[in-house]
Amino acid sequence: MALQATEEQVLYANILNKGMLIGLLGLVITFIIYSTGILKPIIPLEEVQNYWVMPVNDYLHMSGIKTGWAWLGHLGKGDMLNLLPIAFLSLLTIVCYLAILPGFIRKKDTAYVLLAVAEVLVLVLAASGILKSGGH
Repeated sequence: MALQATEEQVLYANILNKGMLIGLLGLVITFIIYSTGILKPIIPLEEVQNYWVMPVNDYLHMSGIKTGWAWLGHLGKGDMLNLLPIAFLSLLTIVCYLAILPGFIRKKDTAYVLLAVAEVLVLVLAASGILKSGGH
């Protein structure tokens, strides 16, 4: 017996697919902007290899880059602009869950409603930097 994908699974997959393509295009465009020097970077392309070998704290100190969401203040720099499509891709899961939530509510599927809401809350909390874990 062949299984059929649910309406929510198809919606989630379609959003994820389109978002991935947009994010990939964004990555290509921002890499071109960085590699061609259209926008001046914080760390010149010729010096990047010198920073790769540094421990993260040394790298942050030498570059003057702050952790967390501080990169948003540097979107005019070529090497920071590429973080925008990465952040977009990171937010896709939240968007997908929010998109399928009305279907679960309409079907009165309480377990899936609670799981989707919990997933969104956990992801938003993790991305917020409130927990001060990871790079935040």
